[in-house]
Amino acid sequence: MRPPTSPSAAAARFTGRSVTGERPLSGSLTEVTLDDGHTVMVKRGDGAGAARAEATGLRWLADAGTVRVPAVRGDDERWLVTDRVAQGRASAGAAVRFGRDLAALHAAGAPAFGAAPPGGPKDAYIGLAPMRNVTGSDWPSWYAEHRVLPYLRRAVDAGTLRQAEAADVERVCDRLPELAGPAEPPARLHGDLWNGNVLWGADGRVHLIDPAAHGGHRETDLAMLRLFGCPHLDRILDGYQETAPLADGWAGRVGVHQLFPLLVHAVLFGRGYAEQALTAARTALRHPG
Repeated sequence: MRPPTSPSAAAARFTGRSVTGERPLSGSLTEVTLDDGHTVMVKRGDGAGAARAEATGLRWLADAGTVRVPAVRGDDERWLVTDRVAQGRASAGAAVRFGRDLAALHAAGAPAFGAAPPGGPKDAYIGLAPMRNVTGSDWPSWYAEHRVLPYLRRAVDAGTLRQAEAADVERVCDRLPELAGPAEPPARLHGDLWNGNVLWGADGRVHLIDPAAHGGHRETDLAMLRLFGCPHLDRILDGYQETAPLADGWAGRVGVHQLFPLLVHAVLFGRGYAEQALTAARTALRHPG
């Protein structure tokens, strides 16, 4: 059987239904209507294995039975088809429940820091950026070696960061054993938990999309929520803390956990994010959590 060559063909292949209409939402995302009245989302992977990596991440999150994620209808090397989430309004009640669900997701755990979802590739993605899932036994050394330093080198090579500036980030990496707070077991992370990947459903629940799922530190997901803002964030944190209190000093470690996504954005989008990464690094060095 030949692989699908269009969003409609992918939807038909993976759902077994005829297609009655499609509506492109972006260059890679299309809303497709089926002959039974249901609507699915069809996403074209922009990198090798990207669709498969996202599909395995969604299934891994769903297996925890905690946060809501759209059901995967099917995937291959190029296409991912999921159910569409009917969206509603953000509410404080849904935020508290999401915080509790997120804490339970993290507690579901992972085999190791950097562990890929079962069946997922080592060479995955965070958004459009490569993200390599290589395992490590302790979070500080793993985070430095496999998350922060690769993107720091790319930012320097691209001229987005000067070598003298990079030294501040390198000092954070050297001091991570003391800056990271108490040791925590590997958590099951969404991995790219910014506001754009948080959907407030018409069912009164939060649904998560576009994961870069892996085993990591639970404070990383929370730091991502804070990085670009999220409705009712204080209530999300209330629900989280009620379920699984964070270690003392967690608020002072937010910048440490934001270093990786800020450096990724610096490589993709330029100097403004590099300056934010430097601010986060220098703050962490001055005011360790």
